Amino acid sequence: MSAEEDFTRYLADCPLVAIIRGVTPDEVVAVGEAMVTAGIRIIEVPLNSPHPFESINRLAAALDGRALVGAGTVLDALSVARVKDAGGRLVVAPNTDAQVIGAAVGAGMVAAPGYFTPSEAFVALNAGAQALKLFPAEGATPAVLKAQRAVLPKDVPILAVGGIQPDNMRPWLEAGANGFGLGSGLYAPGRAADEVHERAKAYVAGLAK
Repeated sequence: MSAEEDFTRYLADCPLVAIIRGVTPDEVVAVGEAMVTAGIRIIEVPLNSPHPFESINRLAAALDGRALVGAGTVLDALSVARVKDAGGRLVVAPNTDAQVIGAAVGAGMVAAPGYFTPSEAFVALNAGAQALKLFPAEGATPAVLKAQRAVLPKDVPILAVGGIQPDNMRPWLEAGANGFGLGSGLYAPGRAADEVHERAKAYVAGLAK
C-alpha cells in the first residue's frame, strides 16, 4: 500500500500519532513495540532527537507492515530526502512550508504540516498536504477547530497536537478533529517501554470516553 493508504487505514484503526521526541536508536524499537502492542500504529521521530535518522531506520525496519513510521519537526526539503532514505514514510512539521510539503508528496510520503489559522491551512492544502496538524492545540479550543472545520475540506484529516491527555480528547473529536498527536504525555526521554505501553493504553481507552 502507499504511505497515504497506510496513514488513512491506521488512523481509522486508532486515531493517535505517537511523537517520541528524544528517543535514542538503542531504545527506539522497544518503545515502538510498546506503542504498536497498545494499538498505536503511526509513529514519528522528531528530527531534534539524538541520531533521528538511525532511529527511523531501525524503527521502520522493525515495524514494517505493522506501523507507519516517519519524522517530526521536519523543517527543510533536504531533511525530507534523508527521512525517505532512512525508511520513513511520514513527514510532520510544526509549521507550513510549501517546499517541505511538496518534497514529501513528491517522494510518495504523507505530509502533515502544522497550521494554526485557516490561511496557513489552505497554503498547506494547496501545496499538497494530505493531513493537517493543529498546533499548538493548547493555544486553541475545540470551538476554534469547529469554526475552522466549517471552511476546511471535510475529507482532510486534522490532528490536534499539544496538551492532549486521555481525559480531554472527546471535545476535540466532537469539534471535528480526526485524531491526535501525543507528545510528552505518552513518551519522554528515558521513559521505560513498559510505562510507555501503559500510557499508550490509557490514551487508547480515553478515545472511548
